Amino acid sequence: MSASSPQVTVLYFAAASTATGLSFERVSIPADSAPFRLSALASLLASRHAGTSLGKVLEGSQWSVDAEMVDDPKDVVLNGGEEVAVIPPVSGG
Repeated sequence: MSASSPQVTVLYFAAASTATGLSFERVSIPADSAPFRLSALASLLASRHAGTSLGKVLEGSQWSVDAEMVDDPKDVVLNGGEEVAVIPPVSGG
């Protein structure tokens, strides 16, 4: 990973934080994947945290980019510098 690789900051909440043991991490955008869509981030994160429940958590999660909720992750291109939040489903009662 080169220091000049564009990165996003991923914020983990609730079950995503529990699965990773992290509240956030910086993730480099793969150089060979331009444009890098938000929809591709889930598989990248799941592979970074193989052996955890993160992949399952991400299947039902919503996303926000720079504090704005995302309707369709396929429509969002990440260029680096963004703050991406993983928002798992919350059970109520």
